[in-house]
Amino acid sequence: MLTETTSASSLGTAAIEASSIPSSLDNAINKAKTQLLSLQHDEGYWVFELEADCTIPSEYILMMHFMDEIDEALQAKIANFLRSQQSADGSYPLYKGGTGDLSCTIKAYYAMKMADDPLHATHMKKAREWILAKGGAAQSNVFTRIMMAMFGQIPWRGVPYMPVEIMLLPKWFPFHLDKVSYWSRTVMVPLFILSTYKVKARNPKKIGIPELFVTPPNQERNYFAHVKTPLGRAILIVERMARLLVEPLIPAFVRRKATAKAQDWFMQRLNGVDGLGAIFTAMVNAYEAMDYLGIPADNEQRRIARIAIERLLVIKDDLAYCQPCVSPIWDTGLTALVLQEVDKYETNPQTQLAIKSGLQWLATKQLRDEPGDWQIQRPSLPGGGWAFQFGNSYYPDVDDTAVVALALIQANDLKFAENIDRAGVWIAGMQSRNGGYGAFDADNDHHYLNHIPFADHGALLDPPTADVSGRCIMFLAKRVNQHPEYHVVIENCIAYLRKEQETDGSWFGRWGTNYIYGTWSVLTGFESAGVPKNDPSIRKAVAWLKNKQRNDGGWGEDNYSYHGNNIGGVFYTSTAFHTALALLALLSAGEANCPEVGAGVSYLLKTQQTGGFWEDKNFNAPGFPKVFYLKYHGYDKFFPLWALARYRNEITANHLQN
Repeated sequence: MLTETTSASSLGTAAIEASSIPSSLDNAINKAKTQLLSLQHDEGYWVFELEADCTIPSEYILMMHFMDEIDEALQAKIANFLRSQQSADGSYPLYKGGTGDLSCTIKAYYAMKMADDPLHATHMKKAREWILAKGGAAQSNVFTRIMMAMFGQIPWRGVPYMPVEIMLLPKWFPFHLDKVSYWSRTVMVPLFILSTYKVKARNPKKIGIPELFVTPPNQERNYFAHVKTPLGRAILIVERMARLLVEPLIPAFVRRKATAKAQDWFMQRLNGVDGLGAIFTAMVNAYEAMDYLGIPADNEQRRIARIAIERLLVIKDDLAYCQPCVSPIWDTGLTALVLQEVDKYETNPQTQLAIKSGLQWLATKQLRDEPGDWQIQRPSLPGGGWAFQFGNSYYPDVDDTAVVALALIQANDLKFAENIDRAGVWIAGMQSRNGGYGAFDADNDHHYLNHIPFADHGALLDPPTADVSGRCIMFLAKRVNQHPEYHVVIENCIAYLRKEQETDGSWFGRWGTNYIYGTWSVLTGFESAGVPKNDPSIRKAVAWLKNKQRNDGGWGEDNYSYHGNNIGGVFYTSTAFHTALALLALLSAGEANCPEVGAGVSYLLKTQQTGGFWEDKNFNAPGFPKVFYLKYHGYDKFFPLWALARYRNEITANHLQN
C-alpha cells in the first residue's frame, strides 16, 4: 500500500506548477473527450450498455419457452453468450471473477438445455456437477424456485405463499405493497397473479431439469432451509398455515376482486415501450400475466409490452444478452458534469454544443405532474424528479435528479430555472425522517419485511443510504442561498452521514462498488455543503483512501466487499473507475497537491487505451448487494476523464492563487 509519503508518479509529487502541466495530461483529456463526444446520440443523450450476470439472458430464453415464442436465431446467440461466461469450475458467478452462484448457474444450465445443448457436453456436465455438489436445485433462491414451479419442475409448496389477495390488505397490515421498494412492487404484483393461479409454462419442447435435484422434487422437504432467523421462521409457520387453512376458504368473488385490482395496478404502470418499472423482471412478469389473463397477442398494450422487453437486448454478430434496464438519464447527467469540468479549463465550441444538446434533452425528461408511487408517502409534494431510464414516469429517483439538476445549475442558463427549482423542492421534500435519502421513496425502511420467505434476496426495501444522501446535499447546497429553508434539510442530512461513517473512515456505497464509491459520494456532498476540509470526518476518510491506494498508484475494490467485514477498498488489481473515484474524492477534500493524487493521475495516464478510453473488465455496481451486480459500461469511459479534468483545474487554480 502507498502511504502519505509515497509517490509512484512521474508527475512528481504534488507540487506541479500549472505552467508545466504535462502535455500528456492535456493529450489524455482531449483524446477521452473526443471519444466521449463521438458517442452522443442525435437527440442529445448518451447511453452505455448496462450488463448484469447471466441470470437475465437465461431468463430471456426461459421466457421464450414459457410463452412458446421461440426465436431460434436469437436463442442461439444468447446461448453463445452464456457459454462464454462460464467459470472454469462450471458455475456462473454474479459478477466477473466472483464465486459461483447456485441460482444463476441453474438458470443458465436450463436455458442452454432449452437451446439444445447436449447433456454430455463438457460445459453442461461441469455445470450439473457443480449444482449437485451445492445441494441441487432445491437449494436455489425464491425467484428460481418460482420459475421451476411454473415449468413444473417442483411442487408449488416449494415457493412462498403469495396470494393475489395481498392486494386487498389494509395499509396498517404488517405487509402492504406501499411498504416495499418500487422494484419489489413492480415485480411482485404480476407475480401474485402467476403464483396464485399456478400458471404453467407452455414449454413446447417439454424440457425439464430433473437431473439437477439431489432429492426428487416431490419428496424434497427443505425448500425453505434458508430461513434461519427466529422472526423468519415464525413468519414461515404463519405462511404455511395460511396456505393450508386460509387458501381453501377464500371466496371466489374476493379472488376476482383482488385479481382485478392487481391487473389494474400493473396495467396502469405498463409505461409504453419502456415497460413496467422499466426493469426486465417486472416486464416479463407483466407480459406473462397478461397472457394468462386472456389479453390477446394482438392487443396493443400486450404488443408494446413485448417490444419493451426486446428493447433491452444487446445483439452482436454471434452473441446477444439482455440488459436489466437502460441508464440514459444517469449516463447523460454524469457525462454533462464531466464535460462541464473539462470545459472549465478551455472553452470549446464543440464541447459547449454537446453539453447544451444533452441538457436540453434532459430538461424534457423531467417528471412534473405525472402520477408516481412516491406520492403515497409525500401526497402534497409537487413533482420535479428524473428517472433513470428513457421513460419511467411512476418512479423518478433523487439520485438521478441531483445529478441532472446540478448539471443544469452549472449551465448558468435561465431557461432551466424552473427545472432546477422544481428539482430542489422535490429532493428536499423526499428526505426521510432520519435525515438521509432512499433512492425512490421516503421512509421505506420496514426492515422486518426482509425476513419474509419471499425476501431471501434481502432487497425488498429502499432505505436511506450514504451515497444517495451525499448526492442530494451536493445539489441542495448549490441552492441554499436562494432557498434558506434548505439549511435544515442539509444539516439533518450531514448529521445522518456522520452517523453512517464507518469506523475506518469510509462510507458504504449502495449503488456503486462500494466503499470507495460511497466515500466519493459523501465527500463530494460535504465539499458542496462547505464542510471544512479539516473536519475530522473528512480527514478520517482521506486517511482511509490513502491507505487503500495500491502500489501501482491506482485503487480497486471487489464486489466481495459487500459480503464481509474489513475488506472495503481492496481488490487484486487497480481499476480506472475506482482510481477516478478516489481521485475525485481526494480532490473534494482539498488534496490536489498530495503525492497520492499525483500517483493516481499517473496511473490513469499509463492505463489509457489507444482510442482514448480505459478498459475495466470488472462489474462496478450492485443492483442489490450480495445478490445482483452490474457493469456500467460508461464508468470506465467518463469517470477517469472527470478525475483528470478536475485535477488539471485544481492545479491550475492553485498556480494562479500562488
